[in-house]
Amino acid sequence: MRFIGKVKAGRGVRCLIVAVVLCAAASCKSPPSVEEESANDKKLVPQYIAQADQLYAQREDTARIRQAVALLKQAHAADPSNYDAAWRLSKFDYYLATHTDGDERDKAFREGIDAGKDAVRLQNDKPEGHFWLGADYGGSLEMGKVAGLATVNDVRNEMEAVLRLDEGFQDGSAYMVLGLVDLKAPKLLGGDPQKAVAEMEKGLRFGEKNAFLRLHLAEAYQAVGRVEDARKQLETIINMQPDPNYLPEYKEAVGEARTLLDKLG
Repeated sequence: MRFIGKVKAGRGVRCLIVAVVLCAAASCKSPPSVEEESANDKKLVPQYIAQADQLYAQREDTARIRQAVALLKQAHAADPSNYDAAWRLSKFDYYLATHTDGDERDKAFREGIDAGKDAVRLQNDKPEGHFWLGADYGGSLEMGKVAGLATVNDVRNEMEAVLRLDEGFQDGSAYMVLGLVDLKAPKLLGGDPQKAVAEMEKGLRFGEKNAFLRLHLAEAYQAVGRVEDARKQLETIINMQPDPNYLPEYKEAVGEARTLLDKLG
């Protein structure tokens, strides 16, 4: 009986020794360093961007665009040198800002401007950063409650940069934004409805299917008394075949076109 007891005790000791060794080995493995964690986060950035793009495709649901913005903020924080994350964050923040109100809208414009500046700093020779920075500048000016973020010249400078880099970018949208500045800015700041018409007509060379370009051109035509030309643009919007990638924007443009048509009688 004692022999059996010694055997059992021996096995127990060996098991205990193995456990101690394994535990010691585990404790010797140091936790990941800050650099290693940062490298791991960087590896996830393409995944964050891809997921954000999928959510943006469902942007008619504002909750989806909020999720997309959150993912891009993670991506931008993990890799501040990633241009694609920066300009997308500026773009998605613009969409969120123009589809919400109050503090959330103001915060989105601020974040969009900061991300746009980052994008321009990273790739000054590409149009996306300039365009969405200019769009956020323009949106903050139009809302009028995000004081001190931008001037009319800030918007003009970014859109002119887009035209130098890629005149037809976003189906002539840089011409549309410049035209909107001319249409809505006071004369003291260079506003001129006739100039707005000229700018947006240039954009039509690249944006026949750009519903919002046509909508704002119709507004400019109305401002200079060209009511029939305005009506033609609005009817074109309602009857056009929309780009499947811009269905949410097309629906909004159609709604506004119908409203303006009613006003024109």
